[in-house]
Amino acid sequence: MENKKVLITGANRGIGKGIAQSLLSSGFQILATSRKIENFDFNHENLTKASLDIGDTNAVAEFQKVVEEFNPSILINNAGITKDNLFLRMTEDDWNEVINTNLTGVFRVTKLVAKGMLKQRWGRVINISSIAGIMGNPGQTNYSASKAAVDAFTRSLAKELGSRNITVNSIAPGFIETDMTEGILDKSIIDKIPLKRAGTVEDITSLVNFLCSDESNYITGQTLVVDGGLFMK
Repeated sequence: MENKKVLITGANRGIGKGIAQSLLSSGFQILATSRKIENFDFNHENLTKASLDIGDTNAVAEFQKVVEEFNPSILINNAGITKDNLFLRMTEDDWNEVINTNLTGVFRVTKLVAKGMLKQRWGRVINISSIAGIMGNPGQTNYSASKAAVDAFTRSLAKELGSRNITVNSIAPGFIETDMTEGILDKSIIDKIPLKRAGTVEDITSLVNFLCSDESNYITGQTLVVDGGLFMK
């Protein structure tokens, strides 16, 4: 692996922030995005911060020059949103906004980066999906559908890009301790997890580091579940 440049979307907090900081400590150069650049509360000499709304077609198109100049060989599609509600109360706008960001946003950004990977004949695409896309979640039909679709997108793209030495995988976290899950990880949830604890950001970043490395050369098209055993097929 010669090019250790990584583009991470939604890297200003939670899992995305943890991934960025972990890869920075491993010597990678990071281009990290958030909807607003002022949302970042950390710095590093190998960190480039940029504002990007992956749900905005024009914003992603304008971001192409930044991507071409940075020339990443690894993409981590982490950015996503929720608009939770019971199905009969969910508006079409709630549905469309989540699908547009969580699924179509992944399509937009991946298309920006894939051309450079094809030229290099090496690349890694890592999509952060969710256990909700596998097991479903009440009040999250839009979110669950978007993440299940990301997993299907992962498998299809892996088959298209494999001959160019580009792997495509997704990681499906379960309940991870972040600011987004603060206040909802009560005993009733923890009791359902065989390991009897919520996951940590480090549980995700260790897998990301592995998938970014040459040690994962023969793994592609997979959805790797990190949920403490919450859901087993």
